[in-house]
Amino acid sequence: MASPTPLTFSACSSASSSSATLYSIPPDTDCVSDGSFSSAAAGFAPPVEDAAPTAEVPSVYHLSFNQDCGCFVAGLDNGFRIYNTDPFKALFRRDMDSSSPSSSSSRGGIGLVAMLFRCNVLCFVGGGPEPLYPANKVMIWDDHLSRCFGELSFRSEVRNVKIRRDKIIVVLAQKVFVYNFVDLRLVHQIETALNSKGLCEVSHTSSPMLLACPGLQKGQIRIENYGSKKTKFVMAHDSRLACMSMTQDGRLLATASSKGTLVRVFNALDGSLLQEVRRGADRAEIYSLAFSSDAHWLAVSSDKGTIHVFSLKVDSGSLATLSNDRSQVVSAPNPSNGLGISSLSILKGVLPKYFSSEWSVAQFRLPEGSEYLVGFGQQKNTVIIIGLNGSFYRCEFDPVKGGEMTQLEHHNYLSADNFLKPGETFTKTL
Repeated sequence: MASPTPLTFSACSSASSSSATLYSIPPDTDCVSDGSFSSAAAGFAPPVEDAAPTAEVPSVYHLSFNQDCGCFVAGLDNGFRIYNTDPFKALFRRDMDSSSPSSSSSRGGIGLVAMLFRCNVLCFVGGGPEPLYPANKVMIWDDHLSRCFGELSFRSEVRNVKIRRDKIIVVLAQKVFVYNFVDLRLVHQIETALNSKGLCEVSHTSSPMLLACPGLQKGQIRIENYGSKKTKFVMAHDSRLACMSMTQDGRLLATASSKGTLVRVFNALDGSLLQEVRRGADRAEIYSLAFSSDAHWLAVSSDKGTIHVFSLKVDSGSLATLSNDRSQVVSAPNPSNGLGISSLSILKGVLPKYFSSEWSVAQFRLPEGSEYLVGFGQQKNTVIIIGLNGSFYRCEFDPVKGGEMTQLEHHNYLSADNFLKPGETFTKTL
């Protein structure tokens, strides 16, 4: 596959330097004054400031949470919108026009958008039947200036983008490219198996970075540790990878295969399997996996319409304990049977693995027919669910009793109209 075209700066460049000042959105605040997320018209493909919100419901091409699930962003057929999650609140709406010669449409379709925590810098890729930008370009947008300040061009479609404060990671169908954020210099490229879903996860609070992506074989994970400069390959599944998620510190990695029945949790530092949980017995397409901030819980969404929350039994000192516990299942005597053999060990050796599986602690049932993503809320024991059909749910689960979750909020985020007005901005900088 050909190498990517180098970064280009043209009419979309906001300054002679490629760097951008980073501003942050304070969580759920009403304070507005001069500062970030200015909607002043300038430069390349700006938001349409004077246009009244259209009554037509836009098509949703892409949804993603920011790194801590405090916000989510929707890529639409006419721009993008950002929302607060806990509690739900509409934050920013940007209706993109075609004022740039580089734009190929009057609709402004965005098929992929990535946030950097609550910063003013986002990455876009065009999408839908009328994309605002080509699908082979990553446009780097500074919402404080309402313009792009750079772009990365490739010879094939961009499948995913990840952003850290020091890196931008671009995923193609069979390659992963790692760039420095400050100068957008290519520092690493990785060959992968066919990766049409753009699977890739990176750590966000650890430095140096850990990166996980598909390896060259079916079901294989490649883990890059940029601190130790070591690469580890892990055979995670017999079938192809379908979904993955990493804790913010990069310590744990969860994976699911195309079968969608089992989810495995690995130590991302050494590649060892820590835990295996079962979503169900029937095949399913896994849409998303998410760790809670304390890594005590793992949430799973799939095309079966049920959100599952699993209890994780791994922490910083649990690997040795877990290994010891497994060996004791076979060797520890069981006085009840008088044979010095664990009855549970015998059953596990005879009955199918299904009967000894770890099942979810809590569930929340959704209408089937739409793709849902799940994350954990800022409040303890809460989950956030967002759907391509415009649905937003915030639910609470009982960590002791488990069972059905309690719905706390439900909104149609596409109907929200209380976005910040043009010119209203935030001032807090990172």
